[in-house]
Amino acid sequence: MRTSRFFRPRTVVSAHCDLPCGVYDPAQARIEAESVKAIAQKYQASTDPEFRTRALIIKEQRSELVKHHLWVLWTDYFKAPHFEKYPQLNGLFNEATKLAGAGGAKGSVDPAVAENLLGKIEEISKIFWETKQA
Repeated sequence: MRTSRFFRPRTVVSAHCDLPCGVYDPAQARIEAESVKAIAQKYQASTDPEFRTRALIIKEQRSELVKHHLWVLWTDYFKAPHFEKYPQLNGLFNEATKLAGAGGAKGSVDPAVAENLLGKIEEISKIFWETKQA
């Protein structure tokens, strides 16, 4: 049919992720996790109940953003060949998202929990940048 040729793309492109690379970066998760840690530290240093309430609300929001950014990397950027080359990757993402969640930084005001989260994000980041070199 003539219309099918009209709608057929003239140029075909491919990418291993949703868009050609350059839009994904674990730095987004790291920045939010650093905020979570800083908020936990400020929470610990304050006795003002209103400040502490606001700090908890913001910390929980930032923790959700950490999870979101990690999930985007996990589900949209990393593909089967990455998981084959780095078999620890699924475990790292699972641990990191749990550390960002209610059982981790979202549900805790301990800066050490946020520091553990930052460590997992750093491990993911190292693998991410290795995949960008390939």
